Amino acid sequence: MTQEEILDLFRSTNALLDGHFLLRSGLHSRQFFQCALLLQHTQIAARVCAALAEKVREIEADRVISPALGGIIVGHEVARTLGKPHIFVEKEEGKLVLRRGFEIRTGSKFIVAEDVVTRGGRVQETIDIVRAHGGVVAAVACLVDRSGGNLPDFGCPFVSLIALNVEAFEADKLPPDLAGTAATKPGSK
Repeated sequence: MTQEEILDLFRSTNALLDGHFLLRSGLHSRQFFQCALLLQHTQIAARVCAALAEKVREIEADRVISPALGGIIVGHEVARTLGKPHIFVEKEEGKLVLRRGFEIRTGSKFIVAEDVVTRGGRVQETIDIVRAHGGVVAAVACLVDRSGGNLPDFGCPFVSLIALNVEAFEADKLPPDLAGTAATKPGSK
């Protein structure tokens, strides 16, 4: 799938929003990728996640892990395509933790799957959990990289289906058109 085909799917499912948004990272943006609106269409979810899985197929990994909530469907579909188990980490008292009896065995190799990455905070938290349990992160894969190349070094390969340089602004540096409007926060809490 080409980047334009993927963007067309985001547009046709109304998953690419325009307005004034407050991102989980604390940044403000004119655009928001509401992947849940795209992923609710199971055939589309299977198609885009399979395309993402093909980008990491040659990377040696035992399992796929994803941060809740946005990464769960992506991680599940990537894992299904690769024929691997999938687990997830979820919020507890404001930070991600491993729960539900999921285990990370020493030396197990993981692909971290996420929907959208701006600064990589949830991805880094997930990586830290894998490593704290003795696991190895073999790669990070996401549907949308909106970082504009400003990601931290995750210490492993990073792949995405689409990479965009979507403007994002600090709260004290908003352009006039955003400064005069209230921000909405449509993503994860």
